[in-house]
Amino acid sequence: MYQLEEKMWFYLLALIPIMLVIFLFVQIWKSSKQKRFADKTLFSRLVPDKSKFKPLLKLIVLLLAFISLTIALVNPKIGTKLETIKREGVDIVFAVDVSKSMLAEDIAPNRMEKSKRLVSEIISQLASDRVGIIAYAGTAFPQLPITTDFASAKMFLQGMNTNMLSSQGTAIDEAIKLAKSYYDDEEQTNRVLFIISDGEDHSENSASIAEEAKSEGIKIFTIGVGTSKGGPIPIKRNGIIQTYKKNQAGEVVITRLDEKTLQDIANEASGTYINGNNTQEVVDFVKDTLDEMDRTEFEAKEVSDYKDQFQWFLGIGIFLIFVDVFLLERKTNWLRKLNLFNEA
Repeated sequence: MYQLEEKMWFYLLALIPIMLVIFLFVQIWKSSKQKRFADKTLFSRLVPDKSKFKPLLKLIVLLLAFISLTIALVNPKIGTKLETIKREGVDIVFAVDVSKSMLAEDIAPNRMEKSKRLVSEIISQLASDRVGIIAYAGTAFPQLPITTDFASAKMFLQGMNTNMLSSQGTAIDEAIKLAKSYYDDEEQTNRVLFIISDGEDHSENSASIAEEAKSEGIKIFTIGVGTSKGGPIPIKRNGIIQTYKKNQAGEVVITRLDEKTLQDIANEASGTYINGNNTQEVVDFVKDTLDEMDRTEFEAKEVSDYKDQFQWFLGIGIFLIFVDVFLLERKTNWLRKLNLFNEA
């Protein structure tokens, strides 16, 4: 396991394209000046030791030195010890709707991005709980098994999109069934499932499945994303809207937030429906609700005792700078004899 202490220094790598452009400009300028001074044959006789390859080699060495020093500033750390610690928390599973209706832009920037932001903000407020993530549309797919690694949870969350499941539709019951297999601790008294959706449910038995989940100690909270007015589902190419999804009659499909369905599901599993349009209100409600729950103690393995590794990259960077300084642009005699770069 590793950590990056100062990620902001990675922005320095944006200078590399600028350095490449400057190098190319200088080479073109040199070439034009040389042509004005003498023709190619005469110039090669005047400076027979000039290498065509060495300037490029020096640039590569300099760029590698720059990258190494940048990584040194970031200061990567490697964990050297794995400890088992005891934590108290609640098992929380997020089931995120990734059906095409989540592309509707009736809530900015669209329902999908809004859902991901809601889950990310909720995770940021958690302390010692465990989380898992499910993606569902026509079927449900395990995106991340239950874990205490919140950083990984956010990473997997950001990778979710409406193209990840080929089976379209919105089968909330499938998400609930899969969530039931996530809770692997029989002693956990509080099992929470958050369903984030626009409420369009193409299954007919979600409420009954929710009732079954309640009997297994799972509380279901539903978060509605979208508006009752609704909006069309855009079809984009390279980020530009080409058209909107249409039904068989050729009419533009309008998808709306179905709060009643989400309320029914939550009520069947002793949970609550929350309108997700206001992110802060949702986060505050979730935090207050979880704080009132009993927390079960469990064991978790965590990496500790991280050690700095910047010195390795600093040493490599300094070494490469020395190589660049002493690497002359003229041909090297023993290399010229080998003629590796076809410069003889």
